[in-house]
Amino acid sequence: MRIVVQEDAFDLGAEANAFAATDATNGAIVTFTGVVRDLATGNLDVMEIEHYPGMTERALTKIAEEAMARWSLGDVLVIHRHGRLVPGDRIMMVATAAPHRKDAFEAAEFLMDYLKSRAPFWKKEITGAGADWVTAKDEDEDALTRW
Repeated sequence: MRIVVQEDAFDLGAEANAFAATDATNGAIVTFTGVVRDLATGNLDVMEIEHYPGMTERALTKIAEEAMARWSLGDVLVIHRHGRLVPGDRIMMVATAAPHRKDAFEAAEFLMDYLKSRAPFWKKEITGAGADWVTAKDEDEDALTRW
């Protein structure tokens, strides 16, 4: 299990290839990459993501350990960026490895739902009109109820 919170961009291909090469007993590798998008206003200049070092890593480790306990996983990778990002930047990556695809897919969805709604990150969208903190959406909270 690897949890990374970083400011720098990550190489999606290199991360996915390194993750997939770790254990030959896993028959399924699922990856998901979140990208900064500009759906709400059409004029997003920057998204600023803040976190508390130490606290964030502990929270992400705890949820990754829960995923490992709930599903038959061989490995988990979570990368999440902080700092100033622009539309099109990769914001996060989740990867799960399991002997069978069902566990890999379900665990990846569980981790993504958690990251979207409960992970201790604070996001601010900055446009030419000003800055607004991003609030949780009802559908993101609702997604957690299935777990």
